[in-house]
Parts: sequence; C-alpha cells; structure tokens
Amino acid sequence: MEHGALVDQFDALEGVRAWLAEHGWDGDGEVEGVRERLLEARAALRDALEGRGSDRLNAVLDHGAWRPRMRGGEPYEEVVVDETAWWPGWVAAAGFVRMMGERAERVRKCANPQCVLWFLDVSKNGSRRWCSMEACGNRAKVGRFHQRNRSTGGPSA
Repeated sequence: MEHGALVDQFDALEGVRAWLAEHGWDGDGEVEGVRERLLEARAALRDALEGRGSDRLNAVLDHGAWRPRMRGGEPYEEVVVDETAWWPGWVAAAGFVRMMGERAERVRKCANPQCVLWFLDVSKNGSRRWCSMEACGNRAKVGRFHQRNRSTGGPSA
C-alpha cells in the first residue's frame, strides 16, 4: 500500500529486476519470462494460503526439484528446473512448502484489512500482527490515535 493504493512491484519490469536482485538472482535477460512465472507462483501461493486448494501450487512445483549434492564433504541442495525462467518462482514456492511443513501455525495474513501480504511470524511469543510495523502497524496505530482523539474531542492543551 502506498498513499492508500495497492501497489504491485511486479507490474513493471524494473520492479521485477529489483525483486530478483534483492533475492540474489540476475535474471540473465529473461525478465519478462521470469515475471510471468513469478506471477503464476504468487497466484498459486495465494490460492494455497486463502484456502482455494493446492493444485495450482503443485503445478508450479512440477517445474523443478531439489537435488541433494555434496561439496567438500558438506551436503547441500541444488535447484533443478525444467526452464530457467521458473527458477525464482519455483524456489519461492518450494520454500513456502518447506516453511508450511515446519511453521505453518506462524504463517499469518497481515491484520491490515487493506493489505494483501502474508508473513512468517518469527517473534518470540508469536504475537506479530503486521507484515511490517513501519507500514501497516504504524498506520493502525495512527488510525487508533485519530479515532480516540475524535471521540474525546482531541488532545487537551
């Protein structure tokens, strides 16, 4: 949300590039194809989170797999996808599935009714309510402050 309007970072290719860079992937010049697959992966995640089933998510996951490997005596997992453009969306979807297997009770929708974001509550007591305290949490506090002041006639001088 910016100035009361919903903003989608994936609407513009520059936003996709910024998201990819933020997540350590350069896109190899395939940004439009990556964007399409990210949008599909995001829609699949929303379907799963909002109770519309996991068929779409499983269709995204069908595009890749983890391959166990060893390097220098240490285990790691390599991502293998059927098309390079699926890599970021597939990694996001696979990470979501892992997270749901480990901490499903801590995955929450932001308490701001206008916000579309979900988050993993990593607070110690599990009481986080906002995707971001700086954005949605602060807006809620400001709104409550204004509501209290309207109902009491404002702050006294």
